[in-house]
Amino acid sequence: MDDRNVSVPTYFIITGISDEPLVQVFLFLLVLLIYLTALGGNITIFLLVCSDHHLHTPMYFFLANLSILDISCSTITLHKSLISFISGDNTISVFECYANIFAFFSFTCIELLVLAAMSYDRYVAICNPLHYYLVMNSKICVLLACICWGYGLLENLPTFWGLFKLTCYETNEVDHFFCDIVPILKLTCSDKSFLQLYFLTAGVFSGTFTPFALTFISYIFIISTILSIRSSSGRRKAFFTCFSHLTVVITLYASLVFQYLRPNASINLSSNKYFSLFNAAAVPILNPLIYSLKNRDVKAAIRRRISCR
Repeated sequence: MDDRNVSVPTYFIITGISDEPLVQVFLFLLVLLIYLTALGGNITIFLLVCSDHHLHTPMYFFLANLSILDISCSTITLHKSLISFISGDNTISVFECYANIFAFFSFTCIELLVLAAMSYDRYVAICNPLHYYLVMNSKICVLLACICWGYGLLENLPTFWGLFKLTCYETNEVDHFFCDIVPILKLTCSDKSFLQLYFLTAGVFSGTFTPFALTFISYIFIISTILSIRSSSGRRKAFFTCFSHLTVVITLYASLVFQYLRPNASINLSSNKYFSLFNAAAVPILNPLIYSLKNRDVKAAIRRRISCR
């Protein structure tokens, strides 16, 4: 296909992160290591939560949901780079590209909502501990999870529909290592006002700001309660129960802000690829890492699984 053909392409060409052969080899090994680490860690967490009754609590129920989301997001963002290096085929169909964008934003939105649900769980555990299991019963947890998944998927359907309205592209070369909405919108010569407006209203305010506000409000009450605890050991213990969750929240929101919420003029596609790589690597690896190394319950569950063998 002609690079300057202003028509609907049948496929896109994913250019990847670098054209240098030696750099490509290094990046392939790095991406493979990241993907296998994220995959192995999150599968381990998910299987532990499912198989160990000691982990059948609200916090680990939501953590299992995060593991599924992290596996999905890392697969969506990294699989094309791995396949392209092995097969040499860096093309992707238009439908698959649009489906990747829809899935990535849906799973990211769901993850933000699940993190907000986890912050509410921590709020109840710290601020209202006597009624914790009454408030966070299994029905409420399943309902919250269904709301997160349902809302995340439905909210991004208009984006998926809007992408098919783009009927004109200046080139079919996507300057990225996976199909992302930013380079796609830069390539199109169609009217993209709907997608930009929807991305700003639903994507930023509804999909990002709403879960952020819910998380922020929960932590205001949590911090207020922690500061009112008289003993320093009690304050440390209460803060430690939130540390892992807070670390993931800060990392994810920071990476999304740098990746998508900068002014249009300041977005450089080359540098944006590295923000995307960090986003694809940091959070999926961070979840199993901090919840296994910094969590006694998970380490105890691992020891029980090993002793059973």
